[in-house]
Amino acid sequence: MISRKPTARAAALGAAAATFLLAACGGSSSGGTTASPAAGSSSAAGAGEKVTLKVNFWGDFGLDPLAKEYEAAHPNIHIQLNPGDYAAQHDALQKAVVAGSGAPDISAIDEGFIVKFRSQADKFVNLLDLGAGSYESKYLPWKWKQSLSADGKTQIGLGTDVGGLAMCYRSDLFAKAGLPTERAAVSALWPTWAKFQEVAKTYTAKTGAKFIDAASNILNPVLGQQTVGYVDSNEQLQMDGGPKAAWDIATKFITDGTSANLVSFTPAWDAAFKSGKFAVLACPAWMGGYIKGKAPETSGKWDIADIPGGGGNWGGSFWTIPKQGKHQQEAYDFIKWAVDPAQQLAVFKKVGNLPSQPDMYKDPALLDFKNPFFSNAPVGKIYTDSASKLQPQYLGKKSGDIRTAVEAVLTKVQQGKETPEQGWTDAKAEAEKAAKG
Repeated sequence: MISRKPTARAAALGAAAATFLLAACGGSSSGGTTASPAAGSSSAAGAGEKVTLKVNFWGDFGLDPLAKEYEAAHPNIHIQLNPGDYAAQHDALQKAVVAGSGAPDISAIDEGFIVKFRSQADKFVNLLDLGAGSYESKYLPWKWKQSLSADGKTQIGLGTDVGGLAMCYRSDLFAKAGLPTERAAVSALWPTWAKFQEVAKTYTAKTGAKFIDAASNILNPVLGQQTVGYVDSNEQLQMDGGPKAAWDIATKFITDGTSANLVSFTPAWDAAFKSGKFAVLACPAWMGGYIKGKAPETSGKWDIADIPGGGGNWGGSFWTIPKQGKHQQEAYDFIKWAVDPAQQLAVFKKVGNLPSQPDMYKDPALLDFKNPFFSNAPVGKIYTDSASKLQPQYLGKKSGDIRTAVEAVLTKVQQGKETPEQGWTDAKAEAEKAAKG
């Protein structure tokens, strides 16, 4: 699902809601249905011990049906799902690993925070010791490396998903504004962000309504398209590069009056999906499930087009096992089942989280999948194409914290408390604090 930001996710994100895969004991990806886990695979099953696995995440990872299915096949296992706020979940995990207690049995970690936690690899179970080395060849290479320690000896996570980018738009609202509605024609409207801004101004001029939902949801995808993000591979802050370019583009929608200036993952933002307060938003794969969950009555009014500038990634998560947990083998049994292709295909169809194992991109069950909620958009093809072309951006130890700090200042600009110029000065200062914190 935020990086995927869904809080109470959402995509999520998603998840989700997503982030976000795939290959163990549950079956192959070719069947298109969710395979049942092999009963008795956890060590406690044979002993008859009742085990509760606490799973912390944010947004919508598509876990509700998976947890029920796993419990049905493993009567001795109870999956306790604990969704929460995106930032708060990561903060709580950091406090718990430092304190040595309080961590869940399984914790989702977003791509923006994974480097921070992999630098504390001694606080997590080394999944290589449990046989996870067999997964390396299954993942996108950069995805595998994101959760691997610098010395290559400790793997703290198995990837859930990636956040390939597109744009979700309300075709009914486009029609009212006299704009094209067919996805190829809409994609042709905005090959660049400058062209996208022109379309935004045209829409608002014709309708009096806002075009985009929030400046932060322009900032993140534009930044995701830059060669260097908040930090370089030496962990040095690079605010005057890609972040400044993304800030300038994002704040233009505020000054143009084409942004609804909502704060993502709040009740007002959720309600706006139903009311049509905005017409388009950046749509990483996990966002689709979030929109459907918040505004099911808008089915058929949405469609999906290309993102300006092409490519990029926003989001994607990992399942990790904090070392302080008492049921490490049982936790690993569950997450390796959850990232099996059969389960990941089910999650993709339900909430949109795109698997990060490229062999699945050849599976017709995923590749040919069309989402009826989004006017039968070929989401399988759209997002696998995006993921296949992705050039990963380095995310540092403090990237997640820096992003949170910058977005907080951007919110003040949206609220009219600061000008974009003042905001940028403050954003740089807050980013420096976060980088040192």
